[in-house]
Amino acid sequence: MVSFRKSEELMERARDVLVGGVNSPVRAFKGVGGTPVVMARGEGAYLWDVDGNKLLDLVGSWGPMIVGHAHPDVVAAVIERTRLGTSYGAPNALEAELAEEVRRAFPAMEKVRFVSSGTEATMAALRLARGATGRSLIVKAAGCYHGHGDSLLVKAGSGVATLGLPDSPGVPAELARMTITVPYNDVPALERAFEQHKDAIAAFIVEPVVGNMGLVPPQDGYLKAIKEVCNRHGALLILDEVMTGFRVAYGGAQERYGVRADIVTLGKIIGGGLPVGAYGAGKALMGKVAPEGPIYQAGTLSGNPLAMAAGLTTLKLLRAPGAYQKLERTGATVQQGLEDAARKAGIDLCVQRVGSMFTAFFQQGPVRNEDDALKSDRKRFGVFFHAMLQRGVYLAPSQLEAAFLSLAMSDADLKLLADAAAESMAVVARG
Repeated sequence: MVSFRKSEELMERARDVLVGGVNSPVRAFKGVGGTPVVMARGEGAYLWDVDGNKLLDLVGSWGPMIVGHAHPDVVAAVIERTRLGTSYGAPNALEAELAEEVRRAFPAMEKVRFVSSGTEATMAALRLARGATGRSLIVKAAGCYHGHGDSLLVKAGSGVATLGLPDSPGVPAELARMTITVPYNDVPALERAFEQHKDAIAAFIVEPVVGNMGLVPPQDGYLKAIKEVCNRHGALLILDEVMTGFRVAYGGAQERYGVRADIVTLGKIIGGGLPVGAYGAGKALMGKVAPEGPIYQAGTLSGNPLAMAAGLTTLKLLRAPGAYQKLERTGATVQQGLEDAARKAGIDLCVQRVGSMFTAFFQQGPVRNEDDALKSDRKRFGVFFHAMLQRGVYLAPSQLEAAFLSLAMSDADLKLLADAAAESMAVVARG
């Protein structure tokens, strides 16, 4: 048995000074049981914990480590910038350079505002939508997570669902009533919401490929259909590409599925592993944001030069020929290995994948929305999670999360993963 003794000791200490011993709830292992693993370092496709265990990482810091941990080019860029100072509270040249690259990849983002997290980005996007339309109501898809802003912690999936909290105390009822939820992948439900509330809806915000109720892709035509519905009713479509931006394609889900949002939010990969977020839209719409317009949003560390440098270097690596083809092949190989392992063990498993994001749902599937996702056997997933951890593979500690692959994964890593999956599925089958 692999030992996690030092992790257990450190978590006992952490619980005395940190809420639940963690700084983000899903890290607490509530979805799988047991004690969280405390990490010491990362390199390439692997993490090493404080006990010295080497773990193949399928979390990737929840998405941004697409080129692997501690990539030499990214590390060099951050070190170089650190020598010049870590923050200025003033403009730096890298902000415009990264914004130009974002605009090339996401034509809908004619102008960009950088912030320090995905939550900040979605909160600002909602404020922009409300300010631009003069309307107050927001529609979101049940099970999509857009950060912990008050208006968005309604049917928020992911860690909220894992913890069994459909909403959060501390969110005023008045704000919750300003958020309408509809099922994901259900265009008629969105149309009914607009018909019921007429001209009061400012925007529909949605993950184009959901990663927060597990990986759930859009059904054929869904994204283009919701854009048409929003256009018809004078509302704005906000695509939350914090996870999918530069992940499912260089231009995100909008490139992959051929749709263009009114407002886009980004994060994760554009900071190369450092805290970052961004939102953007057409020039006229972004012209309403201060200092050009009256809609106020600010942040002391926004456009931080270290995050800009890490992001620019990561995007350069992703532009290398064949990068996304390799990610696609890696994803397909992992999916096939999981499906083969489950079939051999007689386990019901539905593996859903878009590029280098995937979730292995312990059910027959398909999973099209939150109700479907919640049918998964979480107990079986917990057994699988710990069996994989014992075999050197680190998965997201929740059935309702996506896994993320990286360019750093080798053929040997893929074989390790397939072998671990086969053994772990056998453990699940034995109950």
